Amino acid sequence: MVAFDEDVGLGEVSDEDGRRYPFHCTEIADGSRTTTVGARVAFDVKPGRNGRWEAGALVVLGAANLHERQA
Repeated sequence: MVAFDEDVGLGEVSDEDGRRYPFHCTEIADGSRTTTVGARVAFDVKPGRNGRWEAGALVVLGAANLHERQA
């Protein structure tokens, strides 16, 4: 998790290659709609708005500073 603005519900995650993907808080799988920057997460990449890729189905794995992309 590289960025998250709880007030607007938008954030960004990065994969192991450093590519960043935006997401909306409704994509957090546990329904919490909140997370912390630096949390380790797994996520799917899906087509988003305006022709860009977005993260979906985010699962928080832990509080490490590593980011994993779900296969």
